Amino acid sequence: MKIAVIGSNMVDLITYTDQIPKEGETLEAPEFEIGCGGKGANQAVAAAKLGSDVMMLTKVGDDLFGQNTIQNFKKMGIDTQYVKTVKNISSGVAPIFVDKNSQNRILIIKGANNYLLPQDILEAEDSLAQCSLIILQLEVPLETVYAAIDFAVKYKIEIILNPAPAIKNLDISYVCKCDFFIPNETELEILTDMPINSKDEIYEAGKVLLNKGLKNLIITLGHRGSIWMTKDKIHYIDPIKVNAVDTSGAGDAFIGCFASEYIKNKNIIKALNNASAYSATSVTGKGTQSSYLNDKQFKEFLSSLS
Repeated sequence: MKIAVIGSNMVDLITYTDQIPKEGETLEAPEFEIGCGGKGANQAVAAAKLGSDVMMLTKVGDDLFGQNTIQNFKKMGIDTQYVKTVKNISSGVAPIFVDKNSQNRILIIKGANNYLLPQDILEAEDSLAQCSLIILQLEVPLETVYAAIDFAVKYKIEIILNPAPAIKNLDISYVCKCDFFIPNETELEILTDMPINSKDEIYEAGKVLLNKGLKNLIITLGHRGSIWMTKDKIHYIDPIKVNAVDTSGAGDAFIGCFASEYIKNKNIIKALNNASAYSATSVTGKGTQSSYLNDKQFKEFLSSLS
C-alpha cells in the first residue's frame, strides 16, 4: 500500500540561540544548521523512514537547494518521479529560530512550492490512483489542495489534511471530504476563532467543526498529547515524557507516523499512540528530518516503554 504526499518541501535554515533579538538588536548565536524540511517533505520522510512506500508530488527551484532536496528524497527511498524543477525560481526556504527553551519560531518563503498546480495532479493520475492514502498540507496553493481532495474522492483514496499553516478561508466543504483532519491547537483556534486555553475549550472548538460534517478530528497538543474526536466519541492520547531539544517538525513526525501505521491495519488508536511516541522522540534531537528515527530504532524505543 502506497502513500502519496502532495505538498511542500523547504530548506531549513536553523539558528539555535539563547535569546531572540529585539527590534534593531544584533546578537551572536552559538549554532547554525542547514537541513531538508517543509511540512510535506517531513511527513513523507517520516513515513518512509518507518518503512512505508511513499511517493512525493512537489516542486523545487533550479538551485542547489532543489537538487539537494531531490537527492535527499532518493536517499530516503521516496519515489521522486513527480518532484519537478521550476526554472528561474528559488526553492522553498524556512528560516527557523530555536530558543534555549527548545521552542521555535519559523518563517517560510514558499518559492517553487507556489508552482505546484492542479495540472500536476492530473499528470500524475495513473500513479496517484494506485495509492491507498494521500497526505495534504497548506504550504502549496489552495486550488491544488482542493484538486487533490477531489481526485482522492473520485478514486476512493483516504485523505489526511493537515491545515498548516492555518488559514481562515479554508473551505469547510472540502475539509469534510477528508477522512482525517489534523490541526494543532493553534491552528484549531485560527480555524474556529474560539479560545483553546483548556481541554474543555478545545473540545468545544472541535465540536464546532464536527457539527459541520467532519469525520475524524485529531488535535495535536505538543507536550500535552493529542485528542481524537468524532461526533460520537472523544479519545485522549497521553503524551510521552522526554527531554526536548528542538520541537521543529514534531507535528510532521506525528502525521507521517500516523499515516504509516494507519494504512497497515486501519487501527486508529494504535496509530495515534505510536504517532505520539514518534513525535516525542523527534524533539530529543536537533533539526527536523534528521531527528526522525527509522523503523528499527523506533521499535527499540517502543520496546523500552513497555
